[in-house]
Amino acid sequence: MKLATLRDGTRDGQLVVVSRDLSRYTPAGTVAGTMQQALDNWTQAEKGLRDLSMRLDIDQIPGEPFDETQCLSPLPRAYQWADGSAYVNHVELVRKSRGAEMPSSFWTNPLMYQGGSDTFIAPRNPIRLADEAWGIDFEAEIAVVTDDVPMGIAPEQAGHHIKLLMLVNDVSLRNLIPGELGKGFGFFQSKPSSAFGPVAVTPDELGEAWTGGTIALPMLVEYNGKAFGKARCDTDMTFDLPRLISHAAKTRPLGAGCVIGSGTISNKLDGGPGKMIGEGGVGYACIAEQRMVETIVEGAAKTPFMSFGDRVRIEMKDADGRSVFGAIDQVVEQYEG
Repeated sequence: MKLATLRDGTRDGQLVVVSRDLSRYTPAGTVAGTMQQALDNWTQAEKGLRDLSMRLDIDQIPGEPFDETQCLSPLPRAYQWADGSAYVNHVELVRKSRGAEMPSSFWTNPLMYQGGSDTFIAPRNPIRLADEAWGIDFEAEIAVVTDDVPMGIAPEQAGHHIKLLMLVNDVSLRNLIPGELGKGFGFFQSKPSSAFGPVAVTPDELGEAWTGGTIALPMLVEYNGKAFGKARCDTDMTFDLPRLISHAAKTRPLGAGCVIGSGTISNKLDGGPGKMIGEGGVGYACIAEQRMVETIVEGAAKTPFMSFGDRVRIEMKDADGRSVFGAIDQVVEQYEG
């Protein structure tokens, strides 16, 4: 089942059910008016939403043409957005590039930060920021949306609470991060609003690509029209998605509609740092990682962060080349408010 939220002039938009091929949609208002309403009552809502999905896919419902540019993020705002560190290779490269040793605990205990969830960016809306000097970067990730998760849940049970999966662009301001982390109190200004792919999907929609803990497909990233990354989500993943849910719920319950991200997708190459696609590697899911590898291999970073007018496209395709979630496609614009 595939779900999306369309613009309707309200903050939370209109929940719709989308056909498997992303060509048509039908309103879900007879079941739930918004995505959060559906998640708050998932046990009851799921049956009705799946019925609409089935009828749409077998043409019992004609549907309307689906236009990704009219989508908000599936949850335009959420009660909780926490981003993890499933791909420790990414964290290791960050530290190695600045000559810092990585604590061994990073391989056994995930990192996680609590992000701002009140103003997610629509997947085709621009990324508006005031200053290029902040070091504007994208981060391509996958995320789960949960129902109510009890405190202290074990990883073995946490997977049952994954109701939807999404794509993420976790926008980061790299040049603001060191100063904030140096205060010892975590990210805030360096993590502006994130964007999520047009369509959220239930795990069963992925078929064999859903492993129960991640998605066995590559994350496709284009930067200014050129292939930038195609790292696989199921490769070099230290902590799977249920493990991240369990980590987040160690000392608190998680409310329905909680969004938890995987962190930047990152693959090694022959046990070492990755390479750009043009050099035989799978590239990267963020600019910072390419800069890290440049620093390690060549002694200095060469690739600049994003400038106004730069565009990033994030998408995932199934084994037959069909888009699974639709695409995040964003241009950086100067904010002058």
